[in-house]
Amino acid sequence: MNTISKREEQGMDLAQANAKQQAAEWVAKMTIEEQALLLSGDGWWATHGIERLGLPPIALSDGPHGLRKVRRNDSAGAEGSVPSTCFPTASALAATWNTDLLGEVGRALGREAQAVDVQVLLGPGINIKRSPLGGRNFEYFSEDPILAGRLAAAYIEGVQSEGVGTSLKHFAVNSQEDERMATSSDLDLRTLHEIYLTAFEIAVTEAKPWTVMSSYNLVNGTYASENAYLLSDILRRDWGYDGLVVSDWGGINDRVAGVEAGNDLEMPGSGDYNRKKIIAAVNEGRLSKASLARAATEVAALILRAVAARKPNPTFDVDAHHALARRAGAEAIVLLKNDQNVLPLARNKTIALIGGFAKSPRYQGAGSSMVNPTHTSNAFDELAKLVDPSQLSHAAGYDGEGDTTAALIGEAVRCAQAADIAVIFAGLPDSYESEGFDRAAIDMPPGHVELIEAIAAKQPNVVVVLLNGSAVSMPWAPRVNGIVEAWLGGQAGGGAIADVLTGRANPSGKLAETFPHTLEQTPAFPNFPGRAGHAVYGEGVFVGYRYYDAKRIEPLFPFGFGLSYTEFAYSSIRIGAAQFDADRDGTVTVEVDIKNVGRVAGKEVVQLYVHERSPEVVRPVNELRAFEKVSLEPGEQKTVRFVLSRRDFAYFDAHHEVWAVKSGTFDVRCGGSSRDLPLTASIDVQAVKARVKPLTRRSLVGEFKDVPGGEAFYVELVRALGFGALLAADDEGTMTQDQIVLARKARMSTFAFIDEMPAIKVCAFSHGKLTEARLDEMLDLARTRLSA
Repeated sequence: MNTISKREEQGMDLAQANAKQQAAEWVAKMTIEEQALLLSGDGWWATHGIERLGLPPIALSDGPHGLRKVRRNDSAGAEGSVPSTCFPTASALAATWNTDLLGEVGRALGREAQAVDVQVLLGPGINIKRSPLGGRNFEYFSEDPILAGRLAAAYIEGVQSEGVGTSLKHFAVNSQEDERMATSSDLDLRTLHEIYLTAFEIAVTEAKPWTVMSSYNLVNGTYASENAYLLSDILRRDWGYDGLVVSDWGGINDRVAGVEAGNDLEMPGSGDYNRKKIIAAVNEGRLSKASLARAATEVAALILRAVAARKPNPTFDVDAHHALARRAGAEAIVLLKNDQNVLPLARNKTIALIGGFAKSPRYQGAGSSMVNPTHTSNAFDELAKLVDPSQLSHAAGYDGEGDTTAALIGEAVRCAQAADIAVIFAGLPDSYESEGFDRAAIDMPPGHVELIEAIAAKQPNVVVVLLNGSAVSMPWAPRVNGIVEAWLGGQAGGGAIADVLTGRANPSGKLAETFPHTLEQTPAFPNFPGRAGHAVYGEGVFVGYRYYDAKRIEPLFPFGFGLSYTEFAYSSIRIGAAQFDADRDGTVTVEVDIKNVGRVAGKEVVQLYVHERSPEVVRPVNELRAFEKVSLEPGEQKTVRFVLSRRDFAYFDAHHEVWAVKSGTFDVRCGGSSRDLPLTASIDVQAVKARVKPLTRRSLVGEFKDVPGGEAFYVELVRALGFGALLAADDEGTMTQDQIVLARKARMSTFAFIDEMPAIKVCAFSHGKLTEARLDEMLDLARTRLSA
């Protein structure tokens, strides 16, 4: 991973600390009214400044795959934005599995932001792809939190290395667009932490984004913008986040509650509407002055940090960024099928390019992330630069909405039959996937499907190139030779496709999301999208490949899958130790040997998964824990080294609210996709059962046994209930075998009842033998022992 150095990290921490200290001094000089003014934007894209103190405003702008600087601050952007490079969308960039490349794209975005005087780029978006129906999936990375988190961290580090802040979004559990401002994402704590928070945790702790954006939705009944558990307990306390929290645009519900919970900046500005509420709440004692000052300090610190990072006379190289977009687009392309080595295209063959997308491609998603590109390209024109133009022909096949007619089909079939090979461009129009609504199905437009089927029936050599932001069904897949997933490849996507089709670039993309055969196969079906104010996450931790593995369902294409024009052989896996003490040993190393056994240079994504043989709770079969993209010349072999830590073997114990590891044997599996893991090695992991949380009156009696020295408390509770005799070993010597069986059953049933009882209930059940005062004394002693 392309990470910042320790010295750079320390410098960034110092800069943040200095900005925070200076901001606190400035805020102390402000009136309550001025502090409240800072907590809301000035128009759509700027913060307020405090002219009296010389504190200037700063500008924020949409991303994340390109800068969308709106020309007017008082507008959402209907009149357009300034030109900038449109890079491939997040779903495409994720398919590269290349953290170094994500860092390059981030640095380019940072340079462009500097050039147009933007201080915070609103991205990346890293919400988990719970269902392929998610309307904004093109703007998110993956169904897997490790992949999403590490790609996001690389992107953030890249942008912020240029002195421009990022806004990690949308925090949290924002997986659908339908009713997105009014729906509660309802899920258990284990699922929340393992799946939906882990990517944010990685990005926050590794890359330290300047801002985090709260999401529109509610989480378990509380709006994310005023959810203290998310914003204060987890983000700031547990992860140590020391930056600003900004609302999604229009994401504020109760402004006063949001300030108290840790949501610092409201965007866009609401004039004095919410400002009056904040001032009144402070004056009436409903909002503390300290809370107001804390939030104002975060905004002022962001402004000071951004102003200090402004560069003199910033510019960027338009052509170089276009070339980077082309390279990124090519590396994002996933070769899904290549029967009879139909690709790369032979130089001496005639090629029929079929479909409107061949000349008028869909290269980005619709909604707030739409970029005004500096250039555009299409596959037809770019191919004409790489092959003899006389080899190419074209037929539209369908209209802009994907509809077709008999005449369009007939023309396309004739064009395809006259060529040696037909390359059909298909996918999803803007009306099928966009911010603001979820997809109704995973099917492509009927006109695209009809076109593919008609040509495949007449032409034996067919390649389908897909332009889409998320998974689609492919009932026609068995009848074509090649399938190329080109995603929404950005402004240079046409050139990227041409590079891959001709072999100028060897495809190395891997799926960052599972492609199912049908919608009914998907984990969230039929619960997605949630309606009537609630989205029930009933699939729990079994999202994406975790679900398909557990249900033993063969998807259309599995997570992590992607072909190449060369071949790779995995030959050896070695773990640095036979045993790993998860509570004492810091890390354990895993080494994997991989060789390019083909005839051309290529890149392979080496993926490492962990499997627990005898889990204490139901766990996924395999879970991605590490990955590395390696470049290999023909015949070249490399050793890839991974480092695993305690967390890589852990699950979230929702009862104790800790990451727990169970002692036992784990398998470490490695290969080229979630369903192709030829190498396996095992390791014995030692760990305490769990790290318990402090006991409370609501803690179960059985939990007292888990606390250091808590056995004596447990005995006292059992005796107070009148079952002290059961604590002693039964004298089974005088019993018949039937009596022994009955006695053991009675003992087991009684202790099952006792252990599952909240401790406070012992006071009533014991008729006051255990007083509330004595219970509180026990709890205080237990907390003291835990902290010792």
